[in-house]
Amino acid sequence: MLTVSDLTLHYGQSQILHGVNLTAQTGRITAVMGTNGVGKTSLLKAIAGRHPYTSGTITLNGARLDHPGAFQAAQAGIAYVPQGREIFPLMTVEENLETGFSCLPPGERGIPDRIFDLFPVLAEMKHRRGGDLSGGQQQQLAIARALITRPRVLLLDEPTEGIQPNIIQQIGRVIAQLREEGEMAIVLVEQFFDFAFDLADRFVALDRGSVVLSETKANISRQDLLEKVSI
Repeated sequence: MLTVSDLTLHYGQSQILHGVNLTAQTGRITAVMGTNGVGKTSLLKAIAGRHPYTSGTITLNGARLDHPGAFQAAQAGIAYVPQGREIFPLMTVEENLETGFSCLPPGERGIPDRIFDLFPVLAEMKHRRGGDLSGGQQQQLAIARALITRPRVLLLDEPTEGIQPNIIQQIGRVIAQLREEGEMAIVLVEQFFDFAFDLADRFVALDRGSVVLSETKANISRQDLLEKVSI
C-alpha cells in the first residue's frame, strides 16, 4: 500500500500541492483526476522522486520514504511512466527495456518473457530503434520498461494521450490484468474520462492542488464524478 499524507509542494514561490492525502492499495487502481494545471503530474513526480516536496510523508507498505530521489524511489519499488514517455529514440526496443535494470540486483537483470506476453509488438520490434515506433508502440515500451523494475507501485501519467483507439484498448487490458494479478498498486492520472472510470477502483479529484474528492467507485456515480472533475 502507498500512502501519501499532507503532501505540500512548491515550484519556486508558487505552491502547487496543498496538503494532499492519497492511499493506493495493492491490487487496486486509483485514478487521480481533474482539469489541466491542478497538480496531478506534480503529485506523481513527488511520489516518484522527480521533484522534491516541501512537507508531508510518503510511505510504502509502512516504511517511510524520506524525500527520495528518482533512483531511491525506483529501488523502493515505485515505477513511473511519465507523460511524454521519455523513451530513448536512438536505442533499440531491447536496449530501452534494459535501462530498467539499473535499480535491480545483478542477478535479476533480465527481460522476463511476461513483458513480451503483455506487449507482443515489442517482441516483433525488439531490434528496432525506439524513435521508429509509433506513439502507441512507444507508450507500450514505456510501460514495459517500468515493469522491468518489478514495481510495487506503478504510476501512469496520461497513458492514452495521443494514442490511437485500438492501442488504448490494448493498454487498458494490460492495466486491468496487472490489477487482477494483485502484485502492485496502480495510480493512474488520466484525462480520458471513460478510460479512467472503466478501470479505476478509487477516484481522487484535485482542484488547485487540493483534494476535493476521494471516493470508491462503488460510492459515486459516473455523472457525479464527471461533474466534479470538469470544474
